[in-house]
Amino acid sequence: MGFQQGLSGLNAASKNLDVIGHNIANANTTGFKSSRAEFAEAVASAVGSASGQNSGIGVNVAAVTQQFRQGPITTTGNNLDVAINGNGFFVVRQPDGSTAYTRAGNFGLDKQGNLKTVQGDNVMGYPVDATTGKVLAGGQPVPMVFPSGQPIAAKTTTKIDVSLNLDARATPAAGNSTATPPVPATPRATYGTSINVYDSQGVPTPVQMYFEKDAASNTWKVYDGLDDPTASPPKVATLLTTLVFDASGKITSGSPVTGVQIKSSNPNAPTPGTINGTAGVTLDFSNVSQFGSKFAVSSLKQDGYTSGALTGINVGNDGSIVATYSNGVTRTEGQLALAAFTNTQGLGAVGDNKWVETSDSGPALNGTAESGTFGSLRSGALEDSNVDLTAELVNMMTAQRAYQANAQTIKTQDQVFSTLVNLR
Repeated sequence: MGFQQGLSGLNAASKNLDVIGHNIANANTTGFKSSRAEFAEAVASAVGSASGQNSGIGVNVAAVTQQFRQGPITTTGNNLDVAINGNGFFVVRQPDGSTAYTRAGNFGLDKQGNLKTVQGDNVMGYPVDATTGKVLAGGQPVPMVFPSGQPIAAKTTTKIDVSLNLDARATPAAGNSTATPPVPATPRATYGTSINVYDSQGVPTPVQMYFEKDAASNTWKVYDGLDDPTASPPKVATLLTTLVFDASGKITSGSPVTGVQIKSSNPNAPTPGTINGTAGVTLDFSNVSQFGSKFAVSSLKQDGYTSGALTGINVGNDGSIVATYSNGVTRTEGQLALAAFTNTQGLGAVGDNKWVETSDSGPALNGTAESGTFGSLRSGALEDSNVDLTAELVNMMTAQRAYQANAQTIKTQDQVFSTLVNLR
């Protein structure tokens, strides 16, 4: 009698309903990937059968496979929410030290500054070289950590970049009393600017730069201050450099100026009393021009800063993690690691929106967003579940009908069997 076929059909339909129910339950789970029950025919071979015909004995659930298609991306406005648009998985380290992979990018910082998932796993990435400031991609990913509990240390100024225009129409600073009409002297304070620099303790010191037009053609002298003959002893500014320009207004000599000694305003300044010890500070005037327009400062930049606390984190499309600090410093602190697999379907699900590599998936291929086959990242957004709720409800009705039909075959077989038993 054919009870076996009906029973296998009931089991298969029941398993299908379990899978559909699991999908529906996770319709709002971040980064969830829906599953699908795969069925296969069960056949019993007839030994020695001349016709070669085999007898069907029902159905098996061959596998339950996950569908790794892209889920919708929803904007959240939280900078630590990150969605993957395309191929790849975030790499996380679980509390037991093992590595797992996830598409759920709802991250956050703990009180120690560790970037973690909602399950408490460390989010992995590539650190930044302290010397060059470049991301060390290509090595082994490490946990991403930010100085949220204490401020970042101050950095000593080593270089000042000056970008400005000196008026080519300016007359020599000394003037010319014999000319007709006489040319008055131009006070040194006419063309000047200043910028704060920092010692190793983060104490700011203003650096002044005054520009005087020299009697020589296309030549300017740069001083570190103004003369004060009334001071005791009289104060005389130091000549920092002489800038020479060509006929087109481009600088030809006088830059850079290395080893400039700047006395710190910090009474406890190290090495001793200067910003950067015997090395001094480099002044770069390569972006100074001499055109026929008014004196104008385009930008003054220096590479030092005082200490500062973490105020914000942003993630770029390539996974670069840019931190902002209260001292105005914005710098890259790392880059999120992504992983891909030769056979994504072979990954093993371990719950909590995580997978682990298996022999079927192959080893993880580590990389970064927007490189190779990896997708891009979107900060302030999350990838939603890829469950199609309408399709799942239709599938549920189909599975329900299949269950009822298989139950009916068992009922019919029972009626046939009862008829045979009652024959007299």
